[in-house]
Amino acid sequence: MSVTIGIRREDKNKWERRVPLVPADLIELVRNPHLNFTIQPSPIRVFTEDEYRQAGVTIDESLDAADIVLAVKEIPIGMLKEKKVYLFFSHTVKGQDYNMPMLQHLLDVGATLIDYERIADEQNRRLIFFSIHAGYAGMIETLVCLAQRMKFNGIETPLLELKHAYEYGSLIEAKNHLIQIGERLVAEGIGGHGAPIIIGLAGYGNVARGCQEILECLPVTEISVNDLEGTAAKTAAEVGPLVKVIFKEEDMVEPRSRDAQFVLQDYYQRPANYRGVFEKFLPHLDVLMNTIYWEDKYPRLVTKKWANAHYGPDKNPRLKVIGDISCDIEGSIELTLKAPMPDLPCFVYDPHTGKVTDGVEGVGPVIMAVDNLPCELPRESSEHFSAILSGMVSALGQADFSSGFEGLHLPPHLKKAVITHRGELTPNYRYLRDALDKARG
Repeated sequence: MSVTIGIRREDKNKWERRVPLVPADLIELVRNPHLNFTIQPSPIRVFTEDEYRQAGVTIDESLDAADIVLAVKEIPIGMLKEKKVYLFFSHTVKGQDYNMPMLQHLLDVGATLIDYERIADEQNRRLIFFSIHAGYAGMIETLVCLAQRMKFNGIETPLLELKHAYEYGSLIEAKNHLIQIGERLVAEGIGGHGAPIIIGLAGYGNVARGCQEILECLPVTEISVNDLEGTAAKTAAEVGPLVKVIFKEEDMVEPRSRDAQFVLQDYYQRPANYRGVFEKFLPHLDVLMNTIYWEDKYPRLVTKKWANAHYGPDKNPRLKVIGDISCDIEGSIELTLKAPMPDLPCFVYDPHTGKVTDGVEGVGPVIMAVDNLPCELPRESSEHFSAILSGMVSALGQADFSSGFEGLHLPPHLKKAVITHRGELTPNYRYLRDALDKARG
């Protein structure tokens, strides 16, 4: 018995050119006689329809014949059909109110939803993700914003040559350009700016890895958190033009009780027992990259109160740009009030009015907060994603999704990602019932 797998056209916006399975991986998958593949045509997808035809994939506007539908972004409610199986990033597991109608519709039509975000190994480490590419693009865009902000302040650096991530033909092209810019930074300095540019990375996961890989193309020196204050008082001639420092959880928070010690698992299980202390580092940073996972039970990294106290006409704070790759609106970076598009990736937050102005000009800090950064590197991010997902497709094709959840035979990493099945929330996601009820009023 054969199974038809459909690949949906991404159409959320003009920037979304990614695809969950690329032609090179489909060449191998179509050799399985029990699997058929259909893809919708797209005028913007980074891989052409001819490439898919050559891989043995059918091009068809309709996915009605597909048993399983793969996408990247959320699928509009009107396109979610009865009893089909869907895989995409649903953005529902936090109870996000804007996607509760979609989740309710999936339940109403008895569809199965498997969320890529929840595909994880036995240690709950995510197996399939675009996060490292968010780090690549986010770091590039933040450096672009930094160069423009420094120019606004009268300092021109070789970083002004850097382009938006989407303007490069490939990640390799972007890296090679960064290496060239780095050579100029060594030779020319940073435009007469006497102090080094200190870049702080909050977090050390896949997003932070992507950021660091970009920074490694430049003449950057790594320091410890303990050395930050001392390094901030030095000149670029002493420590180099660029400095990076990585912050972990124990740097960001401390126990409320003086008698307690920081314990990582205790922090995640009982965050109310800890308070945020990260703002003490902000006066020593030129750039902050926010790469952490955040929920409102955790302390913030930057608050509106802190910004209000440190920015103004008579003040000259060191922190110029915040690259908020995590991009939770008014979340860990409370100043993030919106998520701009890649062609205008940043805005200035005015702490005294609470308003934002597109670009880099203004009193407050510049916030880079594009929420779909991997789409700026569509080819590399799709290839990386597909390399992992393609290894899971056969198991999806062999599963009998007409059975109940208990009898649904999937590998553990896939089964734990099943959020809805045959009109019900699966056991691990029944907590979402409260969010669904709240959304219905």
